[in-house]
Amino acid sequence: MALFLKAAEFTQLCQQGQIESSSSTGLDRSTLLPRSLGQGTYRQLHLRGGLTIEIREGVLQETLRIEQIHEPEFPLTSKFFLAGSARVETPGIQGIQPDYWERKGFNYLYHLPDLEEIEEWHGGEAIHLVMIYANTDYFHFLQDDQTLPTPLRNIFHGRQAQHRFHQSLGPISPKMEQLLQQVVDCPYTGATQALYVESKALELLTLQLETWKQQYLNVPTLRKDDIERLHQARDLLIQQSDNPPLLIDLAHQVGLNDRKLKQGFRQLFGTTVFGYLQDYRMRQAKQLLADANLSIASVALSVGYRNPEAFSTAFRRKFSVSPKAYQLSVRS
Repeated sequence: MALFLKAAEFTQLCQQGQIESSSSTGLDRSTLLPRSLGQGTYRQLHLRGGLTIEIREGVLQETLRIEQIHEPEFPLTSKFFLAGSARVETPGIQGIQPDYWERKGFNYLYHLPDLEEIEEWHGGEAIHLVMIYANTDYFHFLQDDQTLPTPLRNIFHGRQAQHRFHQSLGPISPKMEQLLQQVVDCPYTGATQALYVESKALELLTLQLETWKQQYLNVPTLRKDDIERLHQARDLLIQQSDNPPLLIDLAHQVGLNDRKLKQGFRQLFGTTVFGYLQDYRMRQAKQLLADANLSIASVALSVGYRNPEAFSTAFRRKFSVSPKAYQLSVRS
């Protein structure tokens, strides 16, 4: 069973933890994770212009779910997973996957103002990540750069609340890894430390912006009729989720070739055709399991699994709990 905490409760527990170190300038502050939660450190470096670096490292004693309410004024957030992973739930937000994973070896850039999210961190799993928080005003001078992805230009223009995004930027590159190590193992203290880690943080953000820019420039613009066909394909996939068509058959049904379907689906919905189907099936299964009159085998069959064991494996992989355990938890 996971421990559930609101963000304020988690922060309060961390503040009760022993201070491991604090620089003379007050810019660098580390706190030991309370033993009731596990072992590790929670370090923050506060820099100029509202730029903050956060380094988390340790192992939780048990699985922890943290509910966070994001304010309307939310920073551009950069995240680098050096170890561990986290499952994130952002239900009911248009344009954002309701349930996704952030994984070891990958880096992300996101802006998620004015919403509720739940992060789930697994107990017993080593966690090491570096996060950079930057006020969007910091990048005001980039607002007219037409080569940047539209979501970035919008928030740099100050249009924050209407533009949420969560962008996976792929594996952490060797250059990023080198910069991250330099941030973690900064050889300086005081003012020179602040200048040094600020320069590294900006370089990391630069690499992320450039990566996304190249992805953005290389993605062909979808035509209106293509978008309509992709929505039609999505609807057909949902209607036939218990016995889905082959990819090539689905493409023919909506008047696209399979390559256009695969590329366009990922571009429009942020995941593969199979990934979308799997996510839909698991969400349907979760709802069905809440019905006390249905067995695990019946739920599995309802969402297209003839083998209950294969269904249980997929459900556990998705939600980190077995179907039976989930069913018991919602009935109690």
